[in-house]
Amino acid sequence: MHLSVTQRILGLLIISFSITLLPPICVSLWYQDDGLTAFIIAFCVMFTIGVLLWLPARKAKKELHLHDGFLITAIFWTVLSVVGALPFLFLSDMDLTIAQAVFESVSGFTTTGATVIKHIDDLPQSILYYRQQLQWLGGLGIIVLAVAVLPMLGIGGMQLYRAETPGPMRDEKFTPRLENTAKTLLYIYIILTIACALSYWLAGMSLFDAIGHSYSTIATGGFSTHDESLGYFKSPVIEGIAMFFIILGSLNFTVHFVAWNKLDLGYYWRDVQGRVFIYIVLFLIVVTVITLMLHSEDTKHHSFWSALRYGSFEVISIISSTGYAIDDFSTWPLFLPILILGSGFIGGCVGSTAGGFRVIRFILLYKQAIREIMRLIHTNAVIMVKIDNKKIPDSVSQAVWGFTFLYIFSYVFLSILFMATGADAMTAFSGIAATLNMTGPGLGDVTEHYGEIGNAGLWILSFTMLLARLEIFTLLVLLTPAFWRR
Repeated sequence: MHLSVTQRILGLLIISFSITLLPPICVSLWYQDDGLTAFIIAFCVMFTIGVLLWLPARKAKKELHLHDGFLITAIFWTVLSVVGALPFLFLSDMDLTIAQAVFESVSGFTTTGATVIKHIDDLPQSILYYRQQLQWLGGLGIIVLAVAVLPMLGIGGMQLYRAETPGPMRDEKFTPRLENTAKTLLYIYIILTIACALSYWLAGMSLFDAIGHSYSTIATGGFSTHDESLGYFKSPVIEGIAMFFIILGSLNFTVHFVAWNKLDLGYYWRDVQGRVFIYIVLFLIVVTVITLMLHSEDTKHHSFWSALRYGSFEVISIISSTGYAIDDFSTWPLFLPILILGSGFIGGCVGSTAGGFRVIRFILLYKQAIREIMRLIHTNAVIMVKIDNKKIPDSVSQAVWGFTFLYIFSYVFLSILFMATGADAMTAFSGIAATLNMTGPGLGDVTEHYGEIGNAGLWILSFTMLLARLEIFTLLVLLTPAFWRR
């Protein structure tokens, strides 16, 4: 490992991130709110930290190895989460503890959408904008976005890309050069964001709300500029726009690229992962709507169109790990709260901004299970696991099984650890599920916000969000002695 190179890159990245505070500063100047001083101080502190890290190692320019990529990715996300909390700390009116400020920052960067803030409508416009911007930056991955400019800084990017990009097929690129890949991802991301913002604005949102919600919609993040989330607008049109763009954000961005490049919308349906994702969403919507119509005590859910409106929105919002709300699904009848929260474990497609276990892994596990059953019937048969008529290497299958074990173990262990801080079982297991899957809202004491959770619990939840955002392996590999012996 090249620690001096790691230090240089971290310094440059923090300096680059400090520049992203300029838009919130401009918003504060425009609205003349109370956030200006907090953002100016935060900018100075971030920029200084970046310079202090970069200056001693500015001449270190060695080739990066995969180990360096893991280290830079994990440390950068951790450091960024801390420095990203500075505006929340420096704004005295928010009165947040360090644990709360870091939690809010981590939740933004990881696009989880969980919040400790109870009165969002009362926040300065600049802070509201900053929270939304955090999710937009985290949506595609700070490091993946930065890969487009790293070559100009003399920094190799492939190792960072492999460490950051989620999913079992992370080594694939869809343009010949890495920087072109990152730029293409960024262009698609920006186009979708602009289209979403314009749609919200034309549907009746203010320009400020439209821009802010477009950030968190495409990022499948869920932060809102209002306490009532999208329910504040009470508009089926806005909810429909949100569902449409949430689904786009939940699909593999490689599929977006190919479909747009070939002008072939049919490619979306030919992608097995996206197709299975839509099937799952439709099945959950049907179950939710029927259950609401037959068993809900709230009369607004008894009609088909009303049940369809609320049921489809909550299902799409949670399975995509977005976390927007137009109703309190925790009060819905029978098994619906667990079903909807549990859908977050499925998550979106690999290569998307959504969280969760990812659809492609469920497909692989299902196909492997079928293969084992067929082997019991046909003992001498050679049966291969294929997706889209492509053979899946055994190394990928083994990685999925390893990830599955770590995913389940992490969920159980962290839930028990969270309970040790005093949380009840429902709060603990749903809170860890909501942060591990990056969905945001949970059940129990974390249904609406996480403001009642103690500092110890918030640190555990913050770690859980980082663990999920880095796909477990990237962070846990740093905790193994073998990593540091090389």
